[in-house]
Amino acid sequence: MEAFFSSIFGVTVAEIGDKTQLLALFLAARYAQKNAVVMGVLVSTLLNHLLSAALGMWLTQVVSPAMLKWLVGGSFIVVGLWLLLPDKDGDPDNKWLKYGAFTATLVLFFLAEIGDKTQIATVLLAAKYQELTMVVAGSVIGVLLANVPMVYLGEMLMKKIPAAKVRLAACILFCLLGLLTLFGQSPSW
Repeated sequence: MEAFFSSIFGVTVAEIGDKTQLLALFLAARYAQKNAVVMGVLVSTLLNHLLSAALGMWLTQVVSPAMLKWLVGGSFIVVGLWLLLPDKDGDPDNKWLKYGAFTATLVLFFLAEIGDKTQIATVLLAAKYQELTMVVAGSVIGVLLANVPMVYLGEMLMKKIPAAKVRLAACILFCLLGLLTLFGQSPSW
């Protein structure tokens, strides 16, 4: 259960203020079908994070435990520091918008997640915990917890949540996970 709750919390916090959250807000403003946007976020995140977690688990098979400990611990710290940098709002590729709310969200959200902080966090969490199902379920729930409110209440929430403070909290969380991985009890991979 630690993998599940760590994935939910870590990914939710990392997603706040992320470019994919801004994309969800854009898509919700563009389309009246809010449920289709949410389903697009769900399916694209499930596919993306399933592949990411599988990559994280594969890494544990090809990298020595000692090297993996330093790789995962150091990467958590790098992701934590990366969270301090705000994302730039890039305009989504408009060619996908003509396919409707679900398809546009599915494709654009999947593409936006590639190389994203939450995708990398999912790889790291899977490598750390070796629990594919719990990490994927937790990371998908984390993305949904951060994005579904954006779809339905976005404009109001943007005025009330200070993104800089959320990024700082996420930075501290990931750096702490990194330090615990590096200097804590020996992980079970």
